[in-house]
Amino acid sequence: MTQDEYHKALPGHADFVLPRPAPPKPLNGKRPIPEPLADPVDIWDQRIAKGLAFLRRRLAGAYEVDDFGFDRDLTDTVFHPMLRVLYRDWFRTEVFGVDNVPDTGGGLIVGNHSGTLALDALMLTTALRDQHPDRRNLRLLGADLVFSVPVLSELARKAGATVACNPDAERLMSDGELVGVFPEGFKGIGKRFSERYKLQRFGRGGFVSAALRTGTPIVPVAIVGAEEIYPILADLKPLARLLGIPYFPVTPTFPLLGPLGLIPLPSKWMIEFCPPIPTAHLTEYADDPMVVYNLADQVRETIQATLLTLLEKRPDAFGR
Repeated sequence: MTQDEYHKALPGHADFVLPRPAPPKPLNGKRPIPEPLADPVDIWDQRIAKGLAFLRRRLAGAYEVDDFGFDRDLTDTVFHPMLRVLYRDWFRTEVFGVDNVPDTGGGLIVGNHSGTLALDALMLTTALRDQHPDRRNLRLLGADLVFSVPVLSELARKAGATVACNPDAERLMSDGELVGVFPEGFKGIGKRFSERYKLQRFGRGGFVSAALRTGTPIVPVAIVGAEEIYPILADLKPLARLLGIPYFPVTPTFPLLGPLGLIPLPSKWMIEFCPPIPTAHLTEYADDPMVVYNLADQVRETIQATLLTLLEKRPDAFGR
């Protein structure tokens, strides 16, 4: 560069531009070695820092638990990250219609129930946390059996579940929470593989009464994929009565493989939230059995029709 060219390149000239760096030269005829990042981000450093912060909060008692035992900090930090591995990587879950779930205020999410173990309830909770723009928590209603087992009862309470009764459901919805209910109960998760994706009876429609009394919308949801994780081939009823459980399933892997039989098969899951059914204009009919029955039947038919549609979208139960 000459002296004149140097002076013209000094700052203050309108046409001043920084000289471009020389292209890297290949080493021994190979591609140039890329320059290391200035501040590389170590994901394990972040995870360790988050873990230490979590332990510090637990030891200091700097977390809140609501009247039902819901521990939001434990759920967000421990439960949901573990469930998300199943949700994304193992079941490869696809979610449709999540915009049908209210952004704010109470709501009743009503789904089909299946799968021997209630993994569909956990995956539904994870879907709302993962896909909903406001990452809403779903407060599940569980059977009495869930809350009679010591360790399971504590975990369920910490994760936000409560006993399936109208007073608890109405209180949660009145407080603006999303409540999840599975009216098929044990009849749904304990049915045989030959009856897959055929909804069982919805009972007396108590969930509809709770929604009517609080004027909250009912959102039907169809879940495809849970029927294949533990295909029930037989039910050993005498053994179930002896153990005091609703059913004792025999699957292709359980009890033949022992504890390994508890690993769910990697089926392809699809979850679709249907358009909400408003109830604010029907609050005065909360005790009318005809209105309750008709609404429950409408929800059931909506879920059944959506299940058939999703099954057409998923021709291979174990595909991508």
